[in-house]
Amino acid sequence: MIESLQNEQVKYVVSLQRRKARQEAQLYVIEGWRFVEEGVRRNAPIKKVFVCLEREPIEWQPLLTRLQEQGIPYEEVDARVFRKMSQTEEPQGILAVVRQINYSWSDLHIHPKTVLLILDGIQDPGNLGTILRTALAAGVRYVCLTPGTVDLYNPKVLRSTMGAVFSLVLLPNQTPEDILDFCRRQGLNVFMGDVQGDSIYQTKLSHGPLAFVVGNEGKGPSQLFRAADIQRVTIPMTHEVESLNVAMATGILLYELVRQRGFL
Repeated sequence: MIESLQNEQVKYVVSLQRRKARQEAQLYVIEGWRFVEEGVRRNAPIKKVFVCLEREPIEWQPLLTRLQEQGIPYEEVDARVFRKMSQTEEPQGILAVVRQINYSWSDLHIHPKTVLLILDGIQDPGNLGTILRTALAAGVRYVCLTPGTVDLYNPKVLRSTMGAVFSLVLLPNQTPEDILDFCRRQGLNVFMGDVQGDSIYQTKLSHGPLAFVVGNEGKGPSQLFRAADIQRVTIPMTHEVESLNVAMATGILLYELVRQRGFL
């Protein structure tokens, strides 16, 4: 059991609270019983689990069995040490260090039902995490994120994904130019959410591979996407409501796509 705050493993986990350290180590931290269980269930590349068992919860024994079956190392720490390692105000007593997976364009296997979600400059961690969770629920597995989008491994983003992050092919820091070039080469029809667009309910979302651009909460998609030959779509609203939360809007757009194309 680790009981010292000066333990090197403790210091290392604490350092991963900083974005720069996460980028250099290509690691990130997840916390909470449900989140760690979901990571194990979805075969996330977990390097190590740290657990505080001063009050052993009922979740531990089933999870311990799964850790042993998958060969995932774990270590107990005392309550004081765990509070130091934790990034939450009320720690649940378990966290895991997970390896980042670096996908490339070659990992996107395009077929007639492919949907590529493009997130352009999403700023709020909760919005990004909710969008990723909604995308997976709607059958989307490929997501590109442009520079300026909030850090994918921000703890608030991760918590909001509720484990969806483990099942998505994510390409962060992709420029609009590279994204559009990929879409053209692969024959993806590109649509963009925009207040000036045509009604999503009156737009025929074509068969074949498709990409959807969703832009920044306040400014919308960047100029590079606006300048491109992309069909714009919008969600009709009444009572002079001008806009929706970007996560909610993305969910509506994706599920209209599902309704039209019958993926689920």
